[in-house]
Amino acid sequence: MKRRSALFALVLSLAAPLSLPAPARAQATREYQALVDFAKELDYAATAPDFVGLAVAVVKEDKIVLMRTYGVREAGGNQPVTPDTVFRLASLSKGFAGTLAALEQSEGKLDLQARAITYAPQFKLKSAKDTQAVTLENVLTHSTGLPPYAYDNLLESGTAPQDILAKYGSVKQTCKPGACFTYQNTTFNIIASAIEKSTGRSYAQELESRILEPLGMTTASLGQKALVATGNWARPHRRAGLGWVSTPVTDYYYKVPAAGGMNASITDMSKWLIAQMGGRPDVLPQAVLADAHRGRIDTPPESARQRSLKTPVTSTSYALGWRIYQYAGHKLMTHSGSVEGYIAQIAWLPDSKTGIVVLSNSRGSRAGKIVPAWLDYQLGLPKTDWFRMDEILQAGATPVTASGE
Repeated sequence: MKRRSALFALVLSLAAPLSLPAPARAQATREYQALVDFAKELDYAATAPDFVGLAVAVVKEDKIVLMRTYGVREAGGNQPVTPDTVFRLASLSKGFAGTLAALEQSEGKLDLQARAITYAPQFKLKSAKDTQAVTLENVLTHSTGLPPYAYDNLLESGTAPQDILAKYGSVKQTCKPGACFTYQNTTFNIIASAIEKSTGRSYAQELESRILEPLGMTTASLGQKALVATGNWARPHRRAGLGWVSTPVTDYYYKVPAAGGMNASITDMSKWLIAQMGGRPDVLPQAVLADAHRGRIDTPPESARQRSLKTPVTSTSYALGWRIYQYAGHKLMTHSGSVEGYIAQIAWLPDSKTGIVVLSNSRGSRAGKIVPAWLDYQLGLPKTDWFRMDEILQAGATPVTASGE
């Protein structure tokens, strides 16, 4: 895939200035070289037929140190993906909702220990007692007790979210509220209703005024109409033989905006990443971030999934719309999103305040390998050929690795 647009900015901290003490200069040199090497691998990976359009950014503290955009907005077209091309974020939307909820709680407008039915009276579980027990924190941490992805099929067939909430009364629960992690979409959106009722404004208005506008995220928005209105947006694609064809935008998950309704460009997601790593305390104070990023519940299914992918993840948990990994001995904050025709990923290492965002308008498997490939370079791990992992795993072979520096 031809790289249509590129920005490769190496900030002062990575340029190993002579004024630095020798150990710091050596570290900066290593970081610089790791970034250069990762950029080369990314350029190579983007040539794979897994991508139509791709945008990737790496952030160090409060600066973008690497940005790459590749390909086109629509297969067969000639409009390039640019840093301002808008993609759907899918479940990366949950991090926005969780952070906004933590912000509202810090100001006394919202209590995450409040009962969910206070804000969604139609919500029912099979047990009336359990219905009363579900809190907003349970909603944000996928610990309502429902089976995983409960009635997503109804959402995708056009059933209104509020009608789905009432149908959960006939569903056998997986566990008591707060006792297990089971990923949800429809119930997660209860937080949008809570924010609306506690602030007197729509969820979109509150998100815009409290987060998007203050952070200067001018391309970020909620909803299908807002996506199309940008003009510069990446069309979704589906497989067609060995290639890809564009497909209509589906609106199912736009109906649950807190769970999956966001759109944004790689430029704006870089701003979001900077804010999540503590670079914008004027908008997101450290206490708010600490609350949003605090793990509430272990996530054994995700730990098992990571083991199956051969990543060096030893444990996983969930915060307010964010996943937490112990990755090769380091804390990693992350989330992924996937909806018809799009993949999005965000991840950062709190200790080094370094992170990455990936946006793609096709759901090829290699999009999901960019983050672990970056982590190999960032953490100095033995290099795994992540972009061949699918073939390796299908063959039942051991992943090929090389010695790290």
